[in-house]
Amino acid sequence: MKLRPRFSLLIVLMFLLATALGVTVPVSAQDQPGRDQRITARLHGSEMHAYLLQDLRAGDRLTVSMRTTSGNLDPVLGIIDDSAPPDEVLDRYRAETDRLIADGEQVSEAVNTARNQNFLAWDDDGGEGYAALLEYVVPASGDYVLLAGGSLSNFGRATAGDYELEVGLNAPAGAGESTADPIAVRLSGATGLAASVEETSGTLTASAPAASLRLVDMDAGQTLSVYAEATSGNLIPVVILRDFGGKAVEASNLDSQTPVASLEHTLTESAVGYTIDVRAAALPDGTVTEGDYRLLVGSNEPDVLTGQAEPQGDRVLEAPIVVETGLKILRIAAVDSANENFTALASVRMDWTDPELAFSPDTCDCTVKLYSDKEVDRFLSDVGSRWPAFTFFNQLGNRWPQSRTAAIWSDGRARYAESFSTTFQADFDFRQYPFDNQTFPIYLDLLYPTAMYTSTELAGYSEIDPAHGEDEFIVSGLTAAESVVTPSAADDPVSRMTFSFSAPRHMNYYVLQVFLPILLIIMISWFTFFLRDYTRRIEASAANVLLFIAFSWSLADNYPRLGYVTFLDAVMAVTFAVNALVLLYNVIMKRLETKGMSKRVLRIDDILDWAYPLMYFALIGLVALMFF
Repeated sequence: MKLRPRFSLLIVLMFLLATALGVTVPVSAQDQPGRDQRITARLHGSEMHAYLLQDLRAGDRLTVSMRTTSGNLDPVLGIIDDSAPPDEVLDRYRAETDRLIADGEQVSEAVNTARNQNFLAWDDDGGEGYAALLEYVVPASGDYVLLAGGSLSNFGRATAGDYELEVGLNAPAGAGESTADPIAVRLSGATGLAASVEETSGTLTASAPAASLRLVDMDAGQTLSVYAEATSGNLIPVVILRDFGGKAVEASNLDSQTPVASLEHTLTESAVGYTIDVRAAALPDGTVTEGDYRLLVGSNEPDVLTGQAEPQGDRVLEAPIVVETGLKILRIAAVDSANENFTALASVRMDWTDPELAFSPDTCDCTVKLYSDKEVDRFLSDVGSRWPAFTFFNQLGNRWPQSRTAAIWSDGRARYAESFSTTFQADFDFRQYPFDNQTFPIYLDLLYPTAMYTSTELAGYSEIDPAHGEDEFIVSGLTAAESVVTPSAADDPVSRMTFSFSAPRHMNYYVLQVFLPILLIIMISWFTFFLRDYTRRIEASAANVLLFIAFSWSLADNYPRLGYVTFLDAVMAVTFAVNALVLLYNVIMKRLETKGMSKRVLRIDDILDWAYPLMYFALIGLVALMFF
């Protein structure tokens, strides 16, 4: 029905008169313009964020949506009044859940019952996918608290990640008018996060006088406590807290007066990339103190400053990500002894867990993201720099990938697998050739420093395929060893996995093609001792020397030119010398015979007929003793 103009004017005049006289005219919550607020933040582990909803009026309609923008966060929303601190409400909720489950109630029913008893309103998965969507009509004017968290159900599945929170007042979330006056104000600190303490130790020396430890990301309002004490030597520790840019935020024991350093700092903003430096102080004469130290680092635990706090709760120091690495050699295509390298077809697999790679399954309707072959480039783009990039230290030329596959699970577990072929440089030792036992190494180096990633063996993966195809060497099992190397003085240390196998040579070839001909040459030389015609003996010995020289040349290309003598070199040298001496001996015997000393020649010949082979094998035995 349309109001008459005079009646409308009367209402306006009455309103102005009431305002002038100080009379309050009630306005319903629904008559107020709708407002909207968008908030982004990050949840770590089992923590929860609390937001104050101040000065709400009876009848106000509150609409809140929470969705995951990174990580595997499973959003949950709850509303409580401000009569009790959020921590107390959460403690009651968890205690009630545990009691109901202990009484035999099904877990899902126990959780819902405990939520209904402790929250004015709550929602889990009410939005699209795993997103939470909550609508609440305010029953009475006053202040309320909005709880935004991840896993409240005590199912042992702690979720974490970035989230976007949209709060609408008297309008659907995201549909109201955004104003500078916030609806929800974040309460300092993280609700529901227990105190955490971590203990570590180390050694400081004159050559390594400092250690830097990275902290996990922390929220504004949390209090960080650090305690360092010397446990050996004359060490005087200095502790410095630095922000992400290396700027000192707090420091302790800069005057180097005591063997203990401690500091406490309450974060006024989120701490991302903060580090703790533990340094060895210098004495007045400039000598750097040295020794072992013990370090306690705690979050929201003041007892750390006494040095008596026990390790508890979540991690405080950012531990390097452990990368389980394995290598399979599928086929050994070639071994080039002359150039000291080998070519192999192999596959490498790397498993690691990085919470930063976690995602919510509802974002892709999957629990694992799979990238195969050409999609691996998309994997590298998706993870950015957060993956354990690697290189083979002793690789020669290009590495030719045959196939590449990557996978990321919703909880942050990741896997990279690659099948490839390439040539690896080896460092062979030929001193005992051909009875040598060679080591074939493959060095896999991570590119990022050990503070970020460390390698360890992937149990049960590394092996050599029995049908590896190598015929010259008797290939044994593959071994894996982890180590830390420093590429150069200016570089940080990186983690290395060394995969290697040892291999003696098959001896059939060398017996038939090398040692049997040597034996035959020596026997031919010996057989000439039974001829009485010294002219024929000289001719046969000379021919035998020429035969040996040709045989020696035929072996020259089988192994590299070396700066040292191998066992085979020594055998060949002894054999050549003996054959040359036999030729010289026969020439001398011929000269003695022409001088009429035939009886003397016969006596010498009778001795050397049997002494010659014994002398030769005695020389070979002496050579063997020198090399083995």
